[in-house]
Amino acid sequence: MKGLILSGGHGTKLRPITYSQQKQLIPVANKPILFYAIEDVIEAGIKDVGIIVGPNRKDVMEAVNNAYFDAEISFIEQEAPLGIAHAVKISEDFIGDEPFVVYLGDNILKGGIMKYVKRFKEGDMDASILLTTHENPSLFGCAELNEDGSIKRLIEKPKKPPSNLILVGIYVFRPSIFKAVKNIKPSWRNELEITDAIQYLIDNNLKVDSDIVSGWWKDTGRPEDILEANHLVLDELKPYNEGILEDGAKISGRVAIEEGTIIKKSVIKGPVVIGANCMIGPNTYIGPYTSIGNSCEIINGEIESSIVMSGTKINCNKKIIDSIIGKNVKICDKEKMPKGYRFIIGDSSQVEL
Repeated sequence: MKGLILSGGHGTKLRPITYSQQKQLIPVANKPILFYAIEDVIEAGIKDVGIIVGPNRKDVMEAVNNAYFDAEISFIEQEAPLGIAHAVKISEDFIGDEPFVVYLGDNILKGGIMKYVKRFKEGDMDASILLTTHENPSLFGCAELNEDGSIKRLIEKPKKPPSNLILVGIYVFRPSIFKAVKNIKPSWRNELEITDAIQYLIDNNLKVDSDIVSGWWKDTGRPEDILEANHLVLDELKPYNEGILEDGAKISGRVAIEEGTIIKKSVIKGPVVIGANCMIGPNTYIGPYTSIGNSCEIINGEIESSIVMSGTKINCNKKIIDSIIGKNVKICDKEKMPKGYRFIIGDSSQVEL
């Protein structure tokens, strides 16, 4: 069995962060979102993995190649984000005649995919999809079931959803899916939809199975989704301290601190993860559900329920909440008069004062 992980797309809903980095490389609990998918696939026993890359492909390739994964990893270039089924179609040479998992690289699933892959291997289905309920199914691929629980039809982003069951971005296929992706037409979005390809299998009497995910699942396509995923992952954080706590530093709750980080006269209330070689404090409060990347400096003020990426320096004596702050950002107080707010803000940014 092989793995196919999608790490393309433009990430327009995550502007301006995604102007400078691929959305799947945004960190959740100090780990790129993409790495959760890779680890899940490897944990399921898959040692041959292809990653679909598009914009910022060099960043994705560098990040993956600089990490250690117990698998052979190849990169497959998709010239434009033309749909999941298109990504499957261009991967036929890589997949060959083996069954394979398709995993969207901006999805995180609690508990991984081991049991779903095992069930597929032991069965005779041509495709297996994962479903979960959602309060707004029109944003996703939606499933309608027959009375016996089998799949009746799948619809991509329906205006009038037939149910509240949506497709999780994880699929398992046999090579019969390649005939399907070659026989469907682009949707109104000009994409080859994976829902149409799976519907082709159903309409041609091939066996498509479904399962309901047992834990939480997050599609991290929007800033609020990334912050929620950060909350969910940090809820399971195992505390450790490889840094230095100076006099006056107070730690409570589950806090993970990497090597080379110094905490000075500050309060940290978990769950919090702090990367390597950071300087925290003095006079700083790091509140729950915050992830601080490597080589950050945070002095004065408070930060809570936020993601701060590597190399950022914050010294502003303010309270920052529910924020995603990119790499090598500087946030500081203006000491000279006249005081005011000075901005250098990129396209598609959002600022609240």
